[in-house]
Amino acid sequence: NEAYMNTGIQRSSATPVGAWTTTTPVKHYKKERKKDIIGIMAAHGIPYIATASVAYPEDMVKKFKKAREIKGTRFIHVFAPCPAGWKSRPEDSIKLARLAVQTGYFPLFEIENGEKWTLNLKVKERKPIAEYLKLQGRFRHLKEEEIEMIQKEVDERWAKILKNCGL
Repeated sequence: NEAYMNTGIQRSSATPVGAWTTTTPVKHYKKERKKDIIGIMAAHGIPYIATASVAYPEDMVKKFKKAREIKGTRFIHVFAPCPAGWKSRPEDSIKLARLAVQTGYFPLFEIENGEKWTLNLKVKERKPIAEYLKLQGRFRHLKEEEIEMIQKEVDERWAKILKNCGL
């Protein structure tokens, strides 16, 4: 959920740029990029890595089944919103998870043996990151130029993933 939610919404290395947490209040929000845990796992060449989202349950179940059949280390990063920590409405959780994929913030892909990348859902026209951010109070304080910076980071990461997938 991009922070230590179970102990009071503290900043973690997985907290995104610009996010409010109890240890990074609005005045001192997180300035650093979040840790690329998928990239770290890929660098180790583990047999199976995947991203999944609660908004796409069929994709998630397919990846769990595939991982079960693979020997060795398997890592699936599941995207699941946290209404309390994200300061969002509980009824918007699936919408937020879907927007994370549709904006390119959280693409759905797999990596096998650190080398073979497969994009599982190619979004034809990505939505602006602002649509995703505006539903979360943890980003309410961001100015337009900060949102543009986040959009640029998302675009760069999306391009890198497409390249790694051979697209």
